[in-house]
Amino acid sequence: MMLDIVFIVLGVWCVLKGADYLTEGAAAVARRMHIPEMIIGLTIVAAGTSAPELFVSVVSALKGTSDLAVGNVVGSNIMNTMLIVGVAAMVAPMTISKTTVKKDLPFTVGASMLLLFLAFDHFLGHVGGFLLLAAFALFMAYSIYRASGSEEQEDAPKEQLSAFKNTCYVLGGLLLLIVGSNVFVDHASNLALQMGVSEGVVGLTVVAGGTSLPELATTVVAARKGQSALAIGNVIGSNVFNILLILGLTATIHPLQIEGITTIDMAVMLLSVTFVWLFAFTRFKVERWEGFVLLLGYLAYLAWLIISL
Repeated sequence: MMLDIVFIVLGVWCVLKGADYLTEGAAAVARRMHIPEMIIGLTIVAAGTSAPELFVSVVSALKGTSDLAVGNVVGSNIMNTMLIVGVAAMVAPMTISKTTVKKDLPFTVGASMLLLFLAFDHFLGHVGGFLLLAAFALFMAYSIYRASGSEEQEDAPKEQLSAFKNTCYVLGGLLLLIVGSNVFVDHASNLALQMGVSEGVVGLTVVAGGTSLPELATTVVAARKGQSALAIGNVIGSNVFNILLILGLTATIHPLQIEGITTIDMAVMLLSVTFVWLFAFTRFKVERWEGFVLLLGYLAYLAWLIISL
């Protein structure tokens, strides 16, 4: 057990360092290529920080543990929008652009509604997987179209990293994030399963928490550095990637029979992103008190999971 704890701490350290490097590298790439940081957050950073979820979900499905695969995604998205946005907003209020509020967040809400509809009968087969992948293709096409358009750029710092350092920061950050998350998940899951916790709850909490560490670290670091566009773009992009790409690909490879993940869990996932959307509508910003409300909501959900054991 002590060895598991040591590896958990090591995994957290790797994730924190990786998030710092990835944030620096991604922001520098955005400036050098004259691409808005929001687009970088929605695509490159989101894809990198969603890699742990992809790995865990696909392997879980192939091993016949569908609840772990789906719980990983649903739990990660709940953490992304309630815990991560909540904590990041409490660290520094997050300014959100009108485009994000009017286009990106509604797309995320739509993706959550699509998953709730497709998996309402607690089964996600090949057809549902293809539909999710098709929606993901539309999302990527839209993101690329926006990247090629003319959007306002954020003020870039005077110092810029070289192309070689950019590459090292991004690749090194991704490597630390993936390795650190996998180390955390493996050893945290061992501890949880030894305590007799069900597979679905492990997916919603321990595994989701481990695979959401990259999003948490990346978003908080970006918010602390005043890069709100990158921070919120990372969360939105990760949620969309998790639902459309990860579950779409997983269900296409192996149909998912969902038993331990309830409709309430998926409804909480939908409500969480809806609340972020509503908060952002006020002044195109998620204030500290709104972040606190999101954090309280997440703690209430955790309490409900514990009571339901």
